[in-house]
Amino acid sequence: MDIRRRNNVTVTGPADAPVVVLAHGFGCDQNMWRLVVPALAERYRVVLFDYVGSGGSDLSAWSEERYSSLDGYAQDVVEVCAALDLEGAAFVGHSVSAMVGVLAANAAPERIGSLVMVAPSPCYIDDEGYRGGFTAADIEELLGSLESNYLGWSSAMAPVIMGNPDRPELGQELTNSFCATDPDIARVFARTTFLTDSRDDLKSVTVPTLVLECAQDVIAPREVGAYVHAAIPGSRLVTLDATGHCPQLSAPEATAQAILGFLAAGS
Repeated sequence: MDIRRRNNVTVTGPADAPVVVLAHGFGCDQNMWRLVVPALAERYRVVLFDYVGSGGSDLSAWSEERYSSLDGYAQDVVEVCAALDLEGAAFVGHSVSAMVGVLAANAAPERIGSLVMVAPSPCYIDDEGYRGGFTAADIEELLGSLESNYLGWSSAMAPVIMGNPDRPELGQELTNSFCATDPDIARVFARTTFLTDSRDDLKSVTVPTLVLECAQDVIAPREVGAYVHAAIPGSRLVTLDATGHCPQLSAPEATAQAILGFLAAGS
């Protein structure tokens, strides 16, 4: 199988530069990174891809069995890295991809040398001594709404996730991205995203890690960023002066500078 074609891999930046891999979140594709790529590509070889089932990927390669677990998405990452013969790459994962990056780094430590977790959440559901931001009933209601009327859910939820109501074009872009995703694939990805508890996986992270959170984020509140930071020894926590769950769109300059600063410091 041609992994590059399967995952719609694109590569930009100097051929001999260190590599940065950018991974999108639920309902999105690599286009979500377009505003930060130019700054990164000045100094780094930037690899972008779409998970199977998203964007320009080969939809025929998708299976519910594989992608009902974050391990399936982590396998995509490892296979993309292997296809490009990457070693010690910096992996930048947005939202659920932050935890996918953790799994990929644990599975193939030779491929991933550092992690940047953008608006991460290892568990969205509140637990004793842990605030994920949602109750179990909240998540079941969210998933029920998504499954019964995906387009309506997308139109209602995307602007909330994006935040920045004074910039409605951002919410509209996320709405359009959600609506471009096959509803059956989105249903599986949503359940995988919102019902997975990856907190125990954080303990095994050994690579240099940046936790990049937003000052206001309804999907990943700051308590979650603090939890992830505390759970990964030696990690760095940076709070962007940004609102919403997608700072690569709402605050691309600050997002790019935070990533570049981390990488320039030797991760």
